This record gives sequence, C-alpha cells and structure tokens, in this order.
Amino acid sequence: MNIKNEIKKYDVSNMTGNLLNFPFMVKDAIRIGRASVLPVNLKNLKKILITGLGGSAIGGDILKSVLYEKALVPVMVNRNYFVPKWVDKDTLVIAVSHSGNTEETISAFKDALKKNAKLLAVTTGGELAKLAKENKAPVIHIPAGAPPRASLPYLFFPVLLALENLGYTQVPGSELPELVSLLEKLKLLYEPGVRIENNPAKQLAGKLFAKPVIVFGSADTTDAVAVRWKCQLAENAKVFSFSSILPEMNHNEIVGWELLKKVLRKFAVVFLEDRGDLAQIKKRSKLTKAIIEKKANWAGVVSSTGESCLARLFSLIYLGDFVSLYLAIMYKEDPTAIKMIEDLKKELAKK
Repeated sequence: MNIKNEIKKYDVSNMTGNLLNFPFMVKDAIRIGRASVLPVNLKNLKKILITGLGGSAIGGDILKSVLYEKALVPVMVNRNYFVPKWVDKDTLVIAVSHSGNTEETISAFKDALKKNAKLLAVTTGGELAKLAKENKAPVIHIPAGAPPRASLPYLFFPVLLALENLGYTQVPGSELPELVSLLEKLKLLYEPGVRIENNPAKQLAGKLFAKPVIVFGSADTTDAVAVRWKCQLAENAKVFSFSSILPEMNHNEIVGWELLKKVLRKFAVVFLEDRGDLAQIKKRSKLTKAIIEKKANWAGVVSSTGESCLARLFSLIYLGDFVSLYLAIMYKEDPTAIKMIEDLKKELAKK
C-alpha cells in the first residue's frame, strides 16, 4: 500500500493535516490560555465542574487526571443536560463546546445559571458564546475549522491555564516547553512519509487492523487517555472500540474473559503504561495482560515517553491519534466523516 496515495484518496477533509498541525495547535492554545483575562469573581471558589460532550469533554477528563494531585479544589466532569445538585454560588462551571451549539452543554449552562454558579465558556462561538455574553460570563474564544476531536489542544490548554491564572493549580514552567518539543519530535516519527519499519504508529495500526479494540488505562494517570483512544478509534477509524480502567476491571470485568472464547479471540487489547502509575497497578497490569493475551487475538503494551506528566500523557494521545488515522486509511474510510452522529442529530432535531 502506498500510504500517501491512500491518504490523498480517502482523507478528503485532511485529518492528516490536523494531526501534523497538532504541535502548533498546542503552542497556539497555550498562547490563548496565557492571554486570557478573567474576572476576580472566578477566584476562591470551592468546586470546579467542567461540562461538555464528546471531543469537547475529553479535555476535561484529561485535566481531571492531570490535576488529581495538584488541584486545590475538587475538579469534576459533567456530560449531561443538567449539572449536579451540589453546584451553587461557590462553584466554577466551565462550559466547553467547540461549536457552541451542543444542546446538552447549552442546557447545562442554563441550569448552572439557575443555581447561581460562576460561569466560564470555552468555544468558537455559537449559542454558548451568545448566552455567556447575555449573562456577562467570560468567554475564552478558540479557533474554528478543525473537528472538535482534532481541536483537543484548544479544548484543554486554555482551561488548564485559566485555572492556573485563577490560582487553582500551578503548571511548572518547564512542562509546556518540553511538551511542545516532544510533540514536534514525535510528529517526525509518526508522519506518513516515515516507512512502516520505522513508524510505531503504522506498526500498531497493523496490529489492530480488522479487530475490535479494548484500551486499558490506569486510574488517575492514563484513564482519560484510554477514553481518548477509544473515541478516536471509533470516530476516525470507525472501529468498534472500548476503554477500561485498572484496578477497577480486576474486581469485575476480568471474569468476563472466561466464556465466549471465539468472540474474545477476535479482540486486540492495548495496555497504556506510564511511569507515574502506582507500583501495585503496574503489577496488576502485567498480571492482567498475562491472562488476557492467552484469550485475545493480540495484546500489547504502549508506554508513554517524556519527563513531565503533561508530556507523557500527550505522547500517548498523539500516538493514538495517528494510529486511528492509519487504521481509517487501511479500512478505506474518511477519518473525518461521522455520518452516524450526523444522522442521529438530524433525527433529534425533528419535531
């Protein structure tokens, strides 16, 4: 297969360009976050809730993992039409919608208003920006153009840096430059022009091809990254995919590998590994892989790279994004198209 010709044929909306542009997006998103001027009434609150759906919510999941031991107040993620009952005047609700027209997020924003929460919107515009302006809530404006899932840097870094600006956490000065430098190096490793024998993303895509995929992450380190992999495999490659978390799956889900042997033999399983994982979780991961690899079609470990937490997590995210791209091309699918989601939205819009 001539991958460049295949990409030109099937990647009609240029998801490849978005991935190659990812390091620049990170730099630009950091700039936007640093430049944001936010009102003082968003400081000194007791709870933080990030509300969104799909590609606009995954940044909140990653943020929750990054801030697990760093945030000075609880950070939660909401994916619903409403916000929890505990949201009140001491809660900062950050509504994230790439389009600004996500119906669940708009509904949750209105519910948070009723509960007198302090609000911040992150969006390209749309109804969310309009609502925020009408209610004098600040808006962090991000660029439009790419699909939400390809705009992850703009949906993550402005929120992270807003929380730093407001005093809820602190980002070590060396982390962001290291992250950008690492992503630029990884781009040269994963890009289409690099032959398969030297390209880990192409190699892994080959291992996952023609199989449903399960991605395992570890609690509060790579759990959100596993969700990102699942979503990218589903949306870009149109492959049936799942994510799961250690140690939780050891207490229930692992027993499900006992029966349906012919079905399980079709699965590929990816274990995400990070040096920040607890020693006992690393042990669990190794033992779980030893059990599952006897029953699955293929099981392998993917390790993060880099020094800082942000660099390590985004090294895994960037690899997963490229793997999903190459899988889409192997399946002869347009990685940007999401026909089933669009059809569902049309049906929902009918009165």
